[in-house]
Amino acid sequence: MRKASIKRKTGETEIAVSVGLDGTGACRIATGIGFFDHMLELFGRHALIDLEVEAKGDLHVDFHHTVEDTGIALGQAVSAALGDRKGIRRYASLEMPMDETLTRIALDISGRPFLVFRASFSQPKIGEFDTELVREWFQAFAVHAGVTLHVETLYGDNNHHMAESCFKGLARALRAAVEIDPRQDGRIPSTKGSLSG
Repeated sequence: MRKASIKRKTGETEIAVSVGLDGTGACRIATGIGFFDHMLELFGRHALIDLEVEAKGDLHVDFHHTVEDTGIALGQAVSAALGDRKGIRRYASLEMPMDETLTRIALDISGRPFLVFRASFSQPKIGEFDTELVREWFQAFAVHAGVTLHVETLYGDNNHHMAESCFKGLARALRAAVEIDPRQDGRIPSTKGSLSG
């Protein structure tokens, strides 16, 4: 199995992340942020990535550092688990419905991190969670996983559904992109011969 663990400690957070890309979606998540735990759990479940996240952060300040640093650590863990990227499908895209919401995701495990994020939330918070942190997590993940990622919520009314469709959409796209393609016969899917950036 393609697995990796990352530990990240700063003056603001202490994060431990473990991933198994060829798992069953078994998750153990504890960040101290209920809504964020829910998003990470459904991310692991729909990506079929075994995922463990333990995060301790300065939640007395706000949720920003914990959310961003978890995105950094999770991105690094996914990148490490992918290794040299031999045999992966690399690209994936889909449209993710969530009740009245529809989000489009396109992903390239390119080694060239880039995020286009187009989702306009109508409220500043979902419960106690700042909606602006959804983009912050996606930015941190994309940069540190080394992926080109486009996320666009085409329409939606419920902010919880909008956020959930983004996380679920990424999960499903990532699941498809990291899968081993038997036709690749172990080759790196790039004419350059490298997906390391």
